[in-house]
Amino acid sequence: MTGSTAIFWPMIAHVFLVYCIYYLLSKNRRKAVEQGSASEEQFRSNQVEPEQSQFARNNLENQFELPVLFHAGCLALYVTGAATIGPVILAWIFVAARYAHSFIHIRTNHIPHRRPLFIISFVANGILWAWLAVHLAVN
Repeated sequence: MTGSTAIFWPMIAHVFLVYCIYYLLSKNRRKAVEQGSASEEQFRSNQVEPEQSQFARNNLENQFELPVLFHAGCLALYVTGAATIGPVILAWIFVAARYAHSFIHIRTNHIPHRRPLFIISFVANGILWAWLAVHLAVN
């Protein structure tokens, strides 16, 4: 038995966010090369990031840390038939927090504003996994 396909929409929304960050990173890197503050060669080794794109690069890396668990959890919830309204709401909370976190991370990188958003996504993801565990234990 499978769960509601509604669980896929927050996943798709997160993938869209990742593509937007890739676009922004590329745009900022191109601008750095055009302004002479970076060379195309330095991107081969990927060791030195220009200031214009540093926050976008760091945020992109963040999208492949905790969100990997999010996507795996959503897929597991769907496959086991546990993707009901509760997990779907949690998934949207996770994604909304990731969008807000990314906006702050890329624009100002102000930690006192960024940290609570990370915590919200962290807790929402943890509850998603707990929901899955309870579902598996009960069924």
